[in-house]
Amino acid sequence: MGVVSELIRTEADGKISFGDYTLSSKTKKDNFEHGGDVYKVKTFREITKLECNGMFVYESVPGTAVNSLEAADAEISFQVEGPEDAEITLGLKESAEYEVFINDENAGTMKTNLGGKLTVSVELGAETPTAVRIVKK
Repeated sequence: MGVVSELIRTEADGKISFGDYTLSSKTKKDNFEHGGDVYKVKTFREITKLECNGMFVYESVPGTAVNSLEAADAEISFQVEGPEDAEITLGLKESAEYEVFINDENAGTMKTNLGGKLTVSVELGAETPTAVRIVKK
């Protein structure tokens, strides 16, 4: 899959892909319209961040490339890749429990904080993307 050289794009199946961890300096793209929403992405080697309508959606440290992101009320899923392990923070519903799946393996149940953020660590570094799926309980 690789990095998203245009920083953010809509895929043929309607999902979005974003992020380029190969950039040496922070690069951003504003006002990307998709499905009636407006997205903003900031990405480079150290961080990748996505906002939708001014609200926090995704952040990874270090930077990553995210492919086929699909977010619904009860579930968010995507493929992620990067040069090294990453800490990924997602903006979800506050004080809610979620089941976390990494490459279809149950990684346990986690609860979001009062701000609705949930943070997971993902082992990266191989050429193969890692599948992440978070499901509301």
